[in-house]
Amino acid sequence: MNTSEDHRPWGFYIVLADQPDLKIKKIIVFPGKRLSLQSHRHRSEHWHIVSGEAVVTIDDNCIPLKAGGSVDIPAGAKHRMENPGPEDLSFVEVQRGDYFGEDDIERYEDDYGRV
Repeated sequence: MNTSEDHRPWGFYIVLADQPDLKIKKIIVFPGKRLSLQSHRHRSEHWHIVSGEAVVTIDDNCIPLKAGGSVDIPAGAKHRMENPGPEDLSFVEVQRGDYFGEDDIERYEDDYGRV
């Protein structure tokens, strides 16, 4: 298992498992940062908050979550994770589907010019 960190402008992630039918990441989002508003054609995701505060956007819904909270994101739904708190946000992402490549990301909004 490769546990190297993949750094992004909003934080970083570590791939914990990469199997043909599932991928699991531990993701850290720095205070005040957020991921792009995006969707995936080939996978759904389950996000479970480990520590910190989160605001999850799924389509037109904004859902505040704290440690222990979780949410399911269906394939095709526009979604985003945001850290409004003063400390790092840590969550586990479980991807389910038939393809897990980073090129399955369609971005709609991005704070870092990646649309």
